[in-house]
Amino acid sequence: MKIGVRAHDYGRHGVAEYATLLKQEGYEAIQLAIPKAFTGIESYADITESLCEEIREQFEKQQIEIAVLGCYMDLGNPNEEIRAQAVQTFKQCLHWSQIIGARVVGSETAYPHLNKLEKKAWFSPMMDSLKELRDEAEKCNVWMAIEPVGWHPLEDAETARDILQELDSNHVKIIFDPANVLERPGEICQPEYWKRCFALLGDYIESIHLKDFTVDEQGAYVPKLLGEGCMDYGVLMEWLKTRPDMPVLREEMNPLTAAKDLAFMREMKRQLGE
Repeated sequence: MKIGVRAHDYGRHGVAEYATLLKQEGYEAIQLAIPKAFTGIESYADITESLCEEIREQFEKQQIEIAVLGCYMDLGNPNEEIRAQAVQTFKQCLHWSQIIGARVVGSETAYPHLNKLEKKAWFSPMMDSLKELRDEAEKCNVWMAIEPVGWHPLEDAETARDILQELDSNHVKIIFDPANVLERPGEICQPEYWKRCFALLGDYIESIHLKDFTVDEQGAYVPKLLGEGCMDYGVLMEWLKTRPDMPVLREEMNPLTAAKDLAFMREMKRQLGE
């Protein structure tokens, strides 16, 4: 297990400053969304090859793996102009990942919370996007990863497995965020649910997102510190024993309470015998 974080939860910094800061905090891996992390970079249009080279150099110097180059695009949007721009941006990130040395370029498959009918309508455009990106990833010999989210067209482990089989490519992987597919925690037997998820997707997972939460009286998501919400990590821990190099990336990290979450993650790693 590599202790990691979504880098921009620590705000914006210069490249060398950021790598040093995250090393001092104790991270071994990160998810990096370049326009959200670095000062002076406001959009993907601001990214250059020289910036990518600097990123690789500085994070390698601090021995921090860029586990996910985040490029979260609206890949299933039925609006062709929006979808085409999303695909083009993701393609550019696939090329940048060659320079940066990122493990995968990762995205969810939509932006908004979709209802059942909307998810169905967005499914075919999503597949068109994923097939085009799969071809680009294979051509560049780099890896892409998609993330199941309950309110997106890629909504659960079963759908993800079906899509992976249709795409039929070693260059398409999974980012697995358990919290994003646990919409009704009070109604699910988590151990059985997670066993099914890992049985379906375990061979494809390239990184884990780690969050914790509760649901309020209105059914809204309320973030919590790790171990203080509803998440049952037992099956995840068993699975991680077979994946010692797996990046486990804390999302929703608050720098003011990071010490508590980092202590939780270090204890996870200790229990794994690493």
